[in-house]
Amino acid sequence: MILDGEVVKALEEAAEQEKGLRQRGKTPRTANPAKTGTGTNPGGYDCGAEYGRRWPGWAALGGLTSKVHLSADRRCRPLSFVLTPGQAGDSPQFRTVLARIKIRLPAGRPRTRPAAVAADKAYSSHGNRLYLRRRRIKALIPEKTDQAANRKNRGSRGGRPVSHDAELYKQRNTAEQCINRIKEWRALAFRPDKTPESYLAGLHLRGAILWIRSLQPT
Repeated sequence: MILDGEVVKALEEAAEQEKGLRQRGKTPRTANPAKTGTGTNPGGYDCGAEYGRRWPGWAALGGLTSKVHLSADRRCRPLSFVLTPGQAGDSPQFRTVLARIKIRLPAGRPRTRPAAVAADKAYSSHGNRLYLRRRRIKALIPEKTDQAANRKNRGSRGGRPVSHDAELYKQRNTAEQCINRIKEWRALAFRPDKTPESYLAGLHLRGAILWIRSLQPT
């Protein structure tokens, strides 16, 4: 299983709409990114943010953006989605993305625990590695340079070096391939939806189509 995050820019129509309002002497409704409502949705987005309901994105330092955190298998098929504001970090969503994986089998319960997880350095943290170790999942996450230096400086108290399978880690590019296939839909690439719920529904619909195509005989 491969995990990654992708920032999706809002459609330029939002800026055009705002420009038109300003030309007519009206001020568009804005919100503070740090105070966008009180209700928190398990999906990662703030369901109480009025800004998110009106505009196709959240207020971030880079403009109107949203971020899609996803996991994919070796065949570039999405396994789970988590939608957050664009300024949200990747590592805090690590457990949420893994918790949403449910692969239905012909019989029995859905499979929720992959054999291995490959992720980039953004997910390299002691908490994430401990989480994978407790679930008996092999971690394919390279160690950050500063983390390796701090571990060496602590000597024997720094713990063992992080094991890393470089050959198996090369398959992590399937996450980028999965993102490219998802962005073939213009609605997902340019983010015209006005609510996080509708955009997340489009992600699941596109993911279902990718799975159906992969199961069809060639």
